[in-house]
Amino acid sequence: MDRRSAFALTAALSLVGSLALSSPAAADTVLITGANSGLGLEFVKQYAAKGWTVIATHRRDGVPESLAPVVAEHPNVRVERMDVASIDEVHALAAKLGGTPIDVLINNAGIYSDRAACADEACRGEDTTQSFGMLDYDLFDTIMAVNVRGPLLVSEAFIENVQASEQKKIVSISSTNGSITFTLGGSGAIAYRASKAALNRAMQLVAVNQKGAGVTVLLLHPGAVHTERQAHLTYRGMIEMQPSVAGMIEQIEKATIADTGRFIQYDGATAPW
Repeated sequence: MDRRSAFALTAALSLVGSLALSSPAAADTVLITGANSGLGLEFVKQYAAKGWTVIATHRRDGVPESLAPVVAEHPNVRVERMDVASIDEVHALAAKLGGTPIDVLINNAGIYSDRAACADEACRGEDTTQSFGMLDYDLFDTIMAVNVRGPLLVSEAFIENVQASEQKKIVSISSTNGSITFTLGGSGAIAYRASKAALNRAMQLVAVNQKGAGVTVLLLHPGAVHTERQAHLTYRGMIEMQPSVAGMIEQIEKATIADTGRFIQYDGATAPW
């Protein structure tokens, strides 16, 4: 090889090396439960717009209409069926995603009321059966299965995925409705409020368990948000979904292992236990 050819080869190899070093890293991955409506859907939209790989899970038959346009616009969104109340479905998706690092796992799926008679996502559902003296215990069991057992089940099933990631974060969407020290007034929504109190305590224990593995566990209060099911509410302090989710994403990004087990609001303030 003559001197000119050697120089050209060296330059080419240098260019290849530079391109390799400048190539973007693989996108971070987020898995979101209850991703077809409300806060879950807004999380999908915002993370997709940021370029993350988004695994959006739901319990419907087929791809929900609400997610279809997001998938069409963002090829980085993957839709999977997973009812968090079903042990078999959670384990099946975990097996399917085996070996896939998940940087942020967001336990968002939840139940507030009896929506058995609801025809659309905007239906609030019947909540009088959560008042003392009128408690529907089948509904109580369902709320606990989705709001408490669900996040625990999903977190256990995907813990190896989270541990294998760069960020290693588990987030559960809670509510100050579950606070023991902060009284919101009234005596209704017993099952829902009890479920959020139980979720907080359960995930606090997960935080202790996983701290040694470097996993940060957060509980987030989104604020009083105008979701589809709360669109009719007009009391002071209500906020829209976009700023609530943007705030929560900011708190997730800022969180470190020093924050594990904390219950914080979408604006970064410490939420009352």
